[in-house]
Amino acid sequence: MKVLKVGAAVATAVVLALTATACGGGDKKDAGSGDAGATGGGKSDKIVIGIKFDQPGLGLKTPDGKYEGFDVDVATYVAKELGYQPDQIEWKQAVSAERENLISNGDVKFIAATYSINDKRKAKVDFAGPYFLAHQDLLVRADDSSITKVEDLNKKKLCSVTGSTSAQNVKKDLAPEADLQQLPGYSECLTGLENKAVDALTTDDSILAGYASQEKNKGKFKLVGLKMSNENYGIGLKKGDKELQTKINAALTKMVSDGSWEAAVKKNLGPANYKNEPAPKITEGS
Repeated sequence: MKVLKVGAAVATAVVLALTATACGGGDKKDAGSGDAGATGGGKSDKIVIGIKFDQPGLGLKTPDGKYEGFDVDVATYVAKELGYQPDQIEWKQAVSAERENLISNGDVKFIAATYSINDKRKAKVDFAGPYFLAHQDLLVRADDSSITKVEDLNKKKLCSVTGSTSAQNVKKDLAPEADLQQLPGYSECLTGLENKAVDALTTDDSILAGYASQEKNKGKFKLVGLKMSNENYGIGLKKGDKELQTKINAALTKMVSDGSWEAAVKKNLGPANYKNEPAPKITEGS
């Protein structure tokens, strides 16, 4: 009888262990959903989002380690609609030339980094949105009256960021004789502009307005006021992830309808007297 009691006890223990393992396996599956850019489980879940770290008014990492700007506010709103609170967001720097790689490699869940939608990029990644319409413009020194139209860039030194569409647009179609300088970031271009190493910086007017409105730059630079292209900013995500695309589009629609989008634009770009376009119609994924 004693042997039978021991056997029964062992059997009971095995059943309990198997039950616990099954429950634990289920929890692990739920926490590690397999989504790119998500780690951990339960309240420790994180979502990794790519932004720019050097674009005032749009995506900026401050000296005290905080993140601010319109793209940051949009990404934070979208993340909340996906079920993540601000303290669950891990921000990752997404320089222009590395955005497609970050998405394809699964290093981020999505990217909100002044990411213009175009066919070349859509061959590698998908987009949600667009959520903002900007126009390409020029930033020059405040005392420079020699550049009033894009053709004036011929024979002058033009700076933009490696991987950006702005410089290629100018060089190919608008000012083929411009001396194009491509640097890693907009901050380097701005330093070159201030030091007269370059004559103009080109990118989206929203980005230029952000730089020009910084306290340290007030009075040094001016926007020429050209609308050389339409730049529809989208949120980049892994190709084929239609479920995420649909959820982000819904979040962007809600952000516009509840007034949060307009408030974010005014908060981040309003100080530069930037006149933004209305929120664009969402076209991606439709």
